[in-house]
Amino acid sequence: MASGSRVYSDSTFASQRSGAATITRIRLENFMCHSSLQIELGEWVNFITGQNGSGKSAILTALCIAFGCRAKGTQRAATLKDFIKTGCSYAVVQVELKNQGEDAFKPEIYGDSITIERRITESTTSTVLKDHQGKKIASRKQERYELTDHFNIDVENPCVIMSQDKSREFLHSGNDKDKFKFFFKATLLQQVSDLLRSIYDHLNNADAVVVELETSIKPIQLELSELQRKIKNMEHVEEISQQVQQLKKKLAWSWVYDVDRQLEEQNVKIGKLKDRIPACQAKIDFKQRTLEKLRDRFMEKKAQIAVMVEKTSEVKRRKDELNHSISLASKEKHELVNEHDRKTNYIKKQVNRLRFLEQQVQDIHEQDAKNTQAEASEIKEKLKELKNEVDAANLILTRLKEEESALSENRYKGMSEIKKIADEIEDYEKKYNEIRSYILELQQHQTNKVTAFGGERVINLLRAIERHHHRFKRPPIGPIGAHVTMVNGDMWGPAVEQAIGRLLNAFIVTDHKDSLLLRGCAKEANYNNLQIFIYDFSRPRLNLPHHMLPQTNHPTILSVLHSDNPTVINVLVDMGNVERQVLVRDYDAGKAVAFEQRISNLKEVFTLDGHRMFSRGSVQTILPLNKKMRTGRLCSSYDEKIKDLEKDALNVREEAQRCRKRKRDSEERLKDLEHHLHSVKRKCTTADRTLMALGLELRDAESVSVPEASSSSASTVYELCQEISKIQDEIQEKENLLEKLRVSINEAEAKVKDLKLLFASLCESAKEEINAFEESEKELMEIEKDLQSSEAEKTHYETIMNNKVIPEIKEAEAQHQELELHRKESCRKASIICPESEIEALGGWDGSTPEQISAHLNKLNYRLQQESQQYSESIDDLKMMYEKKERLPECPRLAMEQVSKECNFFEAAVDLAI
Repeated sequence: MASGSRVYSDSTFASQRSGAATITRIRLENFMCHSSLQIELGEWVNFITGQNGSGKSAILTALCIAFGCRAKGTQRAATLKDFIKTGCSYAVVQVELKNQGEDAFKPEIYGDSITIERRITESTTSTVLKDHQGKKIASRKQERYELTDHFNIDVENPCVIMSQDKSREFLHSGNDKDKFKFFFKATLLQQVSDLLRSIYDHLNNADAVVVELETSIKPIQLELSELQRKIKNMEHVEEISQQVQQLKKKLAWSWVYDVDRQLEEQNVKIGKLKDRIPACQAKIDFKQRTLEKLRDRFMEKKAQIAVMVEKTSEVKRRKDELNHSISLASKEKHELVNEHDRKTNYIKKQVNRLRFLEQQVQDIHEQDAKNTQAEASEIKEKLKELKNEVDAANLILTRLKEEESALSENRYKGMSEIKKIADEIEDYEKKYNEIRSYILELQQHQTNKVTAFGGERVINLLRAIERHHHRFKRPPIGPIGAHVTMVNGDMWGPAVEQAIGRLLNAFIVTDHKDSLLLRGCAKEANYNNLQIFIYDFSRPRLNLPHHMLPQTNHPTILSVLHSDNPTVINVLVDMGNVERQVLVRDYDAGKAVAFEQRISNLKEVFTLDGHRMFSRGSVQTILPLNKKMRTGRLCSSYDEKIKDLEKDALNVREEAQRCRKRKRDSEERLKDLEHHLHSVKRKCTTADRTLMALGLELRDAESVSVPEASSSSASTVYELCQEISKIQDEIQEKENLLEKLRVSINEAEAKVKDLKLLFASLCESAKEEINAFEESEKELMEIEKDLQSSEAEKTHYETIMNNKVIPEIKEAEAQHQELELHRKESCRKASIICPESEIEALGGWDGSTPEQISAHLNKLNYRLQQESQQYSESIDDLKMMYEKKERLPECPRLAMEQVSKECNFFEAAVDLAI
């Protein structure tokens, strides 16, 4: 290369665009004249300049060596070791290619770049492909060939790498034709053209030879094919014959193996049948134990129901008596009301009749006054006497009316007092029934403390939880009241129940899923509105620091409660704030703690008598005892509480008896008062009639103008006055009867009311007993039903054991003995035909039944008979004829095979060239 000449090369060898296969770096070590050289190449075209001998061509040669070019192909050396720099033992060429874009080569393995490293020593040469991190990936030549083929890199092609000699030859060409010939030759198109022309000639000649050879050997091939078909048929006949012999032997032993199979199945069947005995006996024993438990429960429940029947029968008798009394009282009241209405109507008629008679008397007097005149002196004297009598009668009537008014007022007060006493009796009866109901509850709690926090509903709920216990992540805790006790006796129990009574019936679960499951159990137990808290059971008991508690000497609810379960205490603290609720003895101390002392961390104050005190901002609130709420659920012993309640009940009953005695005394006084009142009313009526008669007489006297009156008029007036007096007496008598009827009606109403109240109280007190009785009857029926079912199941399993399992075992053992005898006979007959070892050599028993083998043997015998009649020659004669025919076309066949191989080679070469 001339001094100062310039060599340029595209770093991709294949295209002028950047992307995959772009050379980014070349490093040489001990290669030709370079001891250590590293060149960073840019995209597109790179120029390398320098003096002659500075190593420009060595860089191009290194690229050729890296991409697999042989030493002679570079026209720079004869062997690769000639490229090692003088005085060195090795040479290294590294070429780094960019591996990005759509044309990247195995980017998932090599990454964004590929490094080709070729190391040359005196004796060996090696090529290594590395990924973008310099990690060795492959060292096989095949991997490098794939890389150069993928990027279309052919370094021996002058059109890709043009050496100085090729450049000089190309540049010194005289005309375009010579240049084209050089290009045609440089691109190997000339060589490919000559090769294709030669291959086509060989193919034509070979085709002609193949056709000639095929024509010559075709008749012989047809004969050989026919002989080969006959030989195969005869071989097939022999195979069938051998199969027939083998099947006969297998058939003989298949009877033995079939019996063995039946024996094995029978053994399995006997084993299964015998396994059923302990299982069946276990079920019978289990049902027997269940029956004993159910019988015990049945007798216990029956005795309990007998006691309940005795109680409920007494209650029902009292209810029937009260119903009958209410019916009689209502009937009596109805009859009295009807009688009162009849008397009232009769009095109205008599009053109308009285008015009519008085009008008649007045008319007669008026008529007599017109017809007669009396002397003035006599009339005046008579009038004066009559006026004096009238005044005296009026005075008597006024005094009697005042006395009647006072008696009526006293009667009203007496009736009011009786009604008040009746209300007191009703209150005492209600209180007595409540105390008795409470005593029954405490007695029930005494039997099972859990019932104090939900009654029978919580028992049903706990049973439902027990039935579904395997579905809970953690067993629910509850009711809370059953897990807490009082520390210092029962003194603070009522106050604690006033404070956290609503929490004592609640349950605790560990997560929401268990909460939904517990809600379903409550629904199943008919326990509505169950309070459920979700709390982490794994949390330890809360350790409350002293500064977070109320700073007071009075106890808190937390300090008087004890529970062995830390989760219960944690829930009471988090949900009930029991550490901030203070207990005091009396009202004044509670006010001082709640409102005056300004204690921090204080929420509420509760007194022994149940008062609740708290302040919210500037508002101070005091709530009285909730009388409807029953206490005593947290007491340590129910006996003392029951004794106190029985004393209270006795006191209430005595008070009710005293009230009844007061009522009877008041009723007696009222009765005497009413008798006196009736007497005064009669006197008042008589005085009123006397006054009326005197008034009429005075009016008649005043109206008389003549001293004489007709005897007939006087007689008529006298008769009318007699009738009027009679009617007035009758009216007064009827009014007295009406008054008595009113009193009787009021008494009947009071009696009906008292009976209804007593009946309602009895029903209320008996309701729980009747419900408990009905519930116990249902449980008894269920137990009886379970008892019958268990007895039926036990009888069923015993029947199966005696009538099915044991007879089946005996039958199976008998069949097993018959099969053993049959096996001995079958084995003896099969041993005569062939030994068992020969059957094992033939592959043993494949599981086929004797019937299947017999059917297969019949088919083979039929085929053997049919196919053995087709050919008269033996198989040996046919094989000798086949060998003789096969030796005749040996040379033409070999020649045809050789020509076919050459044709295949030429066709492959044509495909490769194209």
